[in-house]
Amino acid sequence: MARGGFLTIKNAKIFSRNFSGKEGKYNPEGRRNFCVHIDDIKAAEQMQRDGWNIRWLEPRDEGSERLPFMQVAVSYKNIPPKVVLVSKRGQTRLDEDEVNMLDWAEIENIDLTINPSHWEVNGNSGIKAYLRSAYVTIYEDELDELYSNVPDSAQSSITEDGLPFD
Repeated sequence: MARGGFLTIKNAKIFSRNFSGKEGKYNPEGRRNFCVHIDDIKAAEQMQRDGWNIRWLEPRDEGSERLPFMQVAVSYKNIPPKVVLVSKRGQTRLDEDEVNMLDWAEIENIDLTINPSHWEVNGNSGIKAYLRSAYVTIYEDELDELYSNVPDSAQSSITEDGLPFD
């Protein structure tokens, strides 16, 4: 799971997506983030002891275990994350202005690497999780596949002055 100080999670399960940084009840404007489940409870407990901010969802069904998760920040301030959208047509790297599409994308799979950032303030310390990289495979239905090789002809129907041909 961890390599070179980074944490890699393959086939991650994410929720509470806010790649656009929209203001919400628990989120100030501009703060991009999402939550990721930690599948291994023993690993989550160790991560919590190590200083990661692991939270626990209470079980919905009686007899089920609590589910560990953590919030991951998506910050473009220092080192921007590498976010790649994967489809049957290939890969597209998403920049800061495009990453918000992941808020509503139908994600089939996501593999991600998290950069741990150690912090200390007023005698308290911990590890904040920042997204380092993500490869996001989107679900494509039958029509997406059927029309995947059709060239974009709309651009050729617009003249240099921006008006359609007569």
